[in-house]
Amino acid sequence: MSRIGRLPVDIPSGVQVEVNGVDVRVKGPKGEMKRSFSSLIQIKMENNQINVTRNSDNPAERALHGATRAILANMVHGVNKGFEVVLQVEGVGYRAEMDGKNLALFVGYSHPVKMEPPVGVSFETDAKTRQIKVLGFDKELVGQVAANVRNVRPPEPYHGKGLRYLGERVRRKAGKAGKGAK
Repeated sequence: MSRIGRLPVDIPSGVQVEVNGVDVRVKGPKGEMKRSFSSLIQIKMENNQINVTRNSDNPAERALHGATRAILANMVHGVNKGFEVVLQVEGVGYRAEMDGKNLALFVGYSHPVKMEPPVGVSFETDAKTRQIKVLGFDKELVGQVAANVRNVRPPEPYHGKGLRYLGERVRRKAGKAGKGAK
């Protein structure tokens, strides 16, 4: 039995969950999410908890068991508290600003790079700590938007300039060795 899959997902107060066969709808203070899951996995609501079960130890069902439970837990957590990914801006003259609800990145190009957040995602910037926060209730979407922001100027290994995740370690390389002695 999957160690993750067999754990029930607790539903906090203020979150409504509707299970209709393989379709699950979760609604909370931060937003609403709908998702369809595989018919190999059974999803049931019991005692204010979501339980995920499977019929057999078939490898395909085993692979889906823990993943289904984790996705459901992320949906419940997202609509209740939300998710955030923090990026750091490193480099002389590099900065990030808010332009209305859009993000404007000044990261060494001849023009600012403007990024519009998709529905359900918002940006916050802090000029003092040089951080960008990507906020939202869908964990997959927040992670993808953060990856797209990072890809505007990924950290480079020689000087370490660029956009990186908070706490990300960038492997540094030595530059040119120069001419050796004759």
